[in-house]
Amino acid sequence: MNLLLDEIARATARLADAGAASPRADAEELAAAVHQVRRSELHGVPDSAFDARFWEFVARREAGEPLQHITGRAYFRYLELKVGPGVFVPRPETEVMAGWALETLRDMDVRDPLVVDLGTGSAAIALSIALEAPRARVHAVEKDPTAFVHATRNIEELDERGRVRLHLDDFGAALPELDGTVDLVVSNPPYIPMSEWEYVPPDVRDHDPADALWGGGDDGLDAIRVVERTARRLLRPGGYVAVEHSDLQGNGVYWIFAEENGWRDVRNRRDLTNRDRFVTARLAAE
Repeated sequence: MNLLLDEIARATARLADAGAASPRADAEELAAAVHQVRRSELHGVPDSAFDARFWEFVARREAGEPLQHITGRAYFRYLELKVGPGVFVPRPETEVMAGWALETLRDMDVRDPLVVDLGTGSAAIALSIALEAPRARVHAVEKDPTAFVHATRNIEELDERGRVRLHLDDFGAALPELDGTVDLVVSNPPYIPMSEWEYVPPDVRDHDPADALWGGGDDGLDAIRVVERTARRLLRPGGYVAVEHSDLQGNGVYWIFAEENGWRDVRNRRDLTNRDRFVTARLAAE
């Protein structure tokens, strides 16, 4: 075992004692970031190249700082995104919703589908759609200036075909020029009720931006109600919407997309752990 792998083993034990959910993976990711290699290449780092900053990174992770804030990167589907304080770190469960969106776009008989991502954050969903559905045109909306900076950087680095347009705006009033023309609206909005503050993991509530967490209203669903109204305004007849929620909010979100407001085929869909995670609906055709 070389020096770096030995240090990773020691760091794994420390992170496990600190309560990290995936201590070995965290230790390897920290080491890869410090030494600027892939995790699969860690064994090839010579002893002479060991960087003691690795232990600074480990101490920050022990203290509860999110792994992605320390390394400055997060992975989402086929993307490596730049992230940090002030932008919501994309989660694996959101990849399932992005996958549903891509499947829906492929099934549409539309030459150049028009997509809107409301509350884009790091631009993870918007960029995934632009990369994997190359004829799609994507408008990404973000109201927080700090998150907007992160999204701008990711779009500039990863959107080689220029398919994503970023807008600094509140998603309740955004893009009136697109009313009635959009094929798909997708959103991972804030949805946690403030009443559940004490149950939110400290590394989330202390480091992710508050505007990306707390959804408003007693049930935390006010932001999703805004998404529903905006989607109803933006979508063409027969267009689709997908919106993420917590694993306990499926029933409440289902009824937000009411039939009397023109919604059809409303469904709760599940994430990788088989829990309700996002609702999809179709705007009634004329």
